[in-house]
Amino acid sequence: MTVRTRIDPVLDARSRRVGIGAFNVVLLEHAEAIAQGAERAGLPVVFQISQNCVEYHGGLEPVAAATLSIVRAMSVPALVHLDHADDVDLVTEAVELGMDSVMFDGSKLPYDDNVALTRRMVELCHARGVRVEAELGEIGGKDGVHAPGVRTDPDDARRFVEHTGVDWLAVAVGTSHAMTAREAAVDTDLITRIAGAAAVPLVLHGSSGLDDEMLRAAVAAGMTKINISTHLNALFTDGVRAALDAEPERVDPRRWIGSARDSVAAEVERLLRLLTLRG
Repeated sequence: MTVRTRIDPVLDARSRRVGIGAFNVVLLEHAEAIAQGAERAGLPVVFQISQNCVEYHGGLEPVAAATLSIVRAMSVPALVHLDHADDVDLVTEAVELGMDSVMFDGSKLPYDDNVALTRRMVELCHARGVRVEAELGEIGGKDGVHAPGVRTDPDDARRFVEHTGVDWLAVAVGTSHAMTAREAAVDTDLITRIAGAAAVPLVLHGSSGLDDEMLRAAVAAGMTKINISTHLNALFTDGVRAALDAEPERVDPRRWIGSARDSVAAEVERLLRLLTLRG
């Protein structure tokens, strides 16, 4: 049995009161762009592979193996994370493949069932040195608690962490998944209260909906792991469109995907720097 004992860059970021970017791998080029951006910034980063991504690629192993290979060559701290998994077998596979952390998403379950199954996943993962993120109530945009007006209660967050032993906790404070406009706002007072109640790093899902000022405010209030996917996907898609429009006769996909990858790398670098700014 292999048990990893690497330093947790998410926990380290929390201790330094800064944020750490967590970006989704959709295609191999996303993983390459995330690595390039983090290396240029000289800052830690989290690579995320969602259950949806696994379904798209027809399995976890190919995309996880490629991402892990890229991470092993990096000079800055990096984690490979399974995101939004509600499939116990997929969590087990992620552990076996050597991924660093998983998000077990039991948020659609009744509270007691969520606690019990999350605790079981924590025991499984911790035995192999794998960190666990969980979610108390479903994140919005996917019919969950990040719908307008719904928020995580600080006392509920504290109890959930105590009862499950999770390493990181995703909470609802005003964002929503899959936002294409950066116009959302977070409740910074609530973030501060939850951060004081739950003694683990807090995770902000749906961060694509926040502008730079709001991202910094969320981190200053107590958020640590900042998940950003849709914003980068929009940049990637815009880059592909622009390249195709500029050279419609080209048939080599590297020509147009390469420019999209470069756009994402530049934005990853910028966002990582932004999330570590204080004041």
